[in-house]
Amino acid sequence: MERFGVKSAPSRNRSKTALYVTPQDRVTEFGNELHEDGGKLFCTSCNVVLNHVRKSAINDHLKSKTHTKRKAEFEEQNVRKKQRTLTASLQCNSTAQTEKTSVIQDFVKMCLEANIPLEKADHPSVRAFLSRYVKNGSSIPKSDQLRKAYLPDGYDNENQLINTEDR
Repeated sequence: MERFGVKSAPSRNRSKTALYVTPQDRVTEFGNELHEDGGKLFCTSCNVVLNHVRKSAINDHLKSKTHTKRKAEFEEQNVRKKQRTLTASLQCNSTAQTEKTSVIQDFVKMCLEANIPLEKADHPSVRAFLSRYVKNGSSIPKSDQLRKAYLPDGYDNENQLINTEDR
C-alpha cells in the first residue's frame, strides 16, 4: 500500500512504551538503585542491564526475589562496584596507560640522544634489565614497533621545539 502512496490508518493499540525517556531519566527517577553508562541502564546491586523504555520492567525487577537477595548482599559489601560498558572501559585513560606511553617516549628519546640504535632494545639482557629495574620497563615494545609508533612522535616534537627556538 505504501508503494501507491496510500498510508494505513494509525493503530489505536499503541505500545505502552515511553518513547522519549533516556536511561539518565530513569536513574533520576529511581535514585541510587540504578546507574547509567554508555546509554544503557544497569541495576547497581545486580549488575544486569535493564530495559529503560518500560517502567514496568524496572519495577518488576526491583520487586523480584533475586534483586532483593542481591541487594542485601550488595549492602553487606564495603566496596561498591558498578558495571560499565566495554566502550566506556576502553575509553578510560588510566594513570598506568599514560605512564606507560611516557616511559616509552622517554626511552626512545634517550636512545636517539645517546646514538643508541633502537635494535639494541631487542637484546635479551636489555629486556631483562628494563623489566627488573625500570618501572613499566617490561611494557617497552620491540624495536620495529618503537620505530613505527613512537619515533614519529618524537621527531614531530623535536621539529616543533627547533622551529620555536628559531623564531
